[in-house]
This record gives sequence, structure tokens and C-alpha cells, in this order.
Amino acid sequence: MPNFAGNWKMKSSENFDELLKALGVNAMLRKVAVAAASTPQVEIRQDGEQFYIKTSTTVRTTEINFRIGQEFDEETVDGRKVKSLATWESENKIYCQQTLVDGDGPKTYWTRELNGGELILTFGANDVVCTRVYVRE
Repeated sequence: MPNFAGNWKMKSSENFDELLKALGVNAMLRKVAVAAASTPQVEIRQDGEQFYIKTSTTVRTTEINFRIGQEFDEETVDGRKVKSLATWESENKIYCQQTLVDGDGPKTYWTRELNGGELILTFGANDVVCTRVYVRE
């Protein structure tokens, strides 16, 4: 089983502003979010298939606790409440489908994959994909 545990810092980010646009975030909030999310710190704790992920930026901190294969409550990047279900897409990759609790919006998901010494995080909203690459601290 892959070991996602550790403290991670972002090395690169692609399409974050485009993702926020696809989620319907207005231009002013996008500027704040892009600036704040330029240096996120990520802490992952893992016990088998149980995960705790804390993401900290200068504006906000999010925490999720989940077990692979069990639905859990989460918020999307733009703060909408969703029911999420994480599954193994491959030996080193978790895929998490998100379903909006209320209202309409784009289909969203995230993935986390270990590739060499890097953690590759993707966020998707319909066909827009944001990719962020992290390295262990």
C-alpha cells in the first residue's frame, strides 16, 4: 500500500484560476484565492485506508477525514457542501467523486497520486482540470 503520509509543499500549479472560473467564482474572489493558494501546506496522516488531510493557506485551513470506500462530507474548493466517495483508481492513486448536497453545479472530483517522490493532486470541474504537484518537506 502506498504511503501518502507526510508534510507536503507545492512545487507547481496549473489551471487553478481556470478551475475557479468553471466553478463560477467571481474575479475578485479568484484573485484572493489564487494568491492565498499559491503556497499551501499539506499534512497527510494515513493508517491503512484511513486518511486525514489538512490543507493550510493564508486565508483558510481545510481538514478532511475519510476511509477509502466510505462516503464522507466535504466542501469543494469554492465552499459548496458535497458528499464524497474516495476509491483506489490504481495502486498509487485515489479518485474521489463529489456529489453536491444542494443546488446545481459542475461535476467535481479530486485525485491524489504518488509518483516517485511527488504527490500529484488534481481537481476537476466538468472538463477543466487543475493539477498541483507537491514534494515532501
